Amino acid sequence: MIERYTLPEMGEIWSENSKFQTWLDVELAACQANFELGKITKEDLDQIKTKSKFNVERIKEIEKEVKHDVIAFLTNLNEYVGDAGRFIHVGMTSSDILDTGLSLQLRESCNLLINEIEELENSIRNLASQHKDTLMIGRSHAIHGEPISFGFKLAGWLAEVIRDKKRLKDLKRNISIGQISGAMGTYANTDPKVEEIACNILNLKVDEASTQVISRDRHAEYVQVIALIGASLDRFATEIRNLQRTDVLEVEEGFSEGQKGSSAMPHKRNPIRSERVSGLSRILRSYVNTSLENISLWHERDISHSSNERIMLPDVSICLHFMLREMSEIIKNLKVYPKNMLNNINIYGGVIFSQKVLLLLVEKGMSRESAYRIVQKNAHSAWNNENGNFKNNLEKDLDINKLVTLDELEKCFDPKIHLSNLNIIWERLSI
Repeated sequence: MIERYTLPEMGEIWSENSKFQTWLDVELAACQANFELGKITKEDLDQIKTKSKFNVERIKEIEKEVKHDVIAFLTNLNEYVGDAGRFIHVGMTSSDILDTGLSLQLRESCNLLINEIEELENSIRNLASQHKDTLMIGRSHAIHGEPISFGFKLAGWLAEVIRDKKRLKDLKRNISIGQISGAMGTYANTDPKVEEIACNILNLKVDEASTQVISRDRHAEYVQVIALIGASLDRFATEIRNLQRTDVLEVEEGFSEGQKGSSAMPHKRNPIRSERVSGLSRILRSYVNTSLENISLWHERDISHSSNERIMLPDVSICLHFMLREMSEIIKNLKVYPKNMLNNINIYGGVIFSQKVLLLLVEKGMSRESAYRIVQKNAHSAWNNENGNFKNNLEKDLDINKLVTLDELEKCFDPKIHLSNLNIIWERLSI
């Protein structure tokens, strides 16, 4: 079984040389199948296998004349093979090698993406493990809510990456599809067993019912999954960018020696890598509509999809591959500032512990409505005052003093209470 395109860089998979190599592998697999079915002699098969090769520049030269890339490829191939070349492409149509070869490229792209997302998973897992108990403020609507830990925030990222990895593995199975069914896909001039044997050699599943092309819902799924993973990375990058803001500064991208942040302002250290990830994610999402438009081809085929796929599929594959590597590097080199996180938790005298105080008053017999009004009044008084202190306000409030002791009130301001049930998260994610 052939699965040879596990190359070190994504760009190589999408090179013209690799594309033509997939076409050659499909043709050789079909010839092998015809040999096994008694339609090609051993001598002719050996000649085809031994002499088959191609020259990219020569293919381009022929294509200028014939205006057909597959015919140019086959013409060049037969220039090397000679007389036995008459058994190449028998009963096949162009899309048999175009789409089956494309499936080989997409499958190997998935392999590289899976490798990179596993690296990112490990990077996030390691950082989350280090910061299980690193207290920070949780935010909703970008406003301080209640304490969480930085490890808990990362656990959410980790869970999403694990889901994305599963999506990629499912996608690899769904895109690893081949067809050798001839014009219109009816097998009129080729034995269905040729398709079965050839796809087995190529380690592909046979398309259940192709037309003259493999249906483009599969390729649309490929683009959508890649865009979805890109959106995950955008979420992580956006959070890092927000946490690196000067007025927050709870985390910061690594800043290497000699690096400069601004041509005019020497003090600047900008989250440029996270911004890069966010920007590239927009490119991935922009291709989703194109991939969906490609599903609706005329009758048994047209080639309206072909031109944009030659740009889109390499673009999204290479782009996500880079983004995954970039995010792994960001996570590995991320600077975390626990002291700043604690300072932000304690702003305005711990207003973020308002719910604990509310629940304590309700427990002591006060109606929820009255408790909410009293706690809100003291919280807003602290919030709107430069030197406001929520805890001090509560200690001075007579309505509260009647029901609650200072020791009971003090316990409401223990941030570790908010981490007491997070073991369930660590266990689920094996952190």
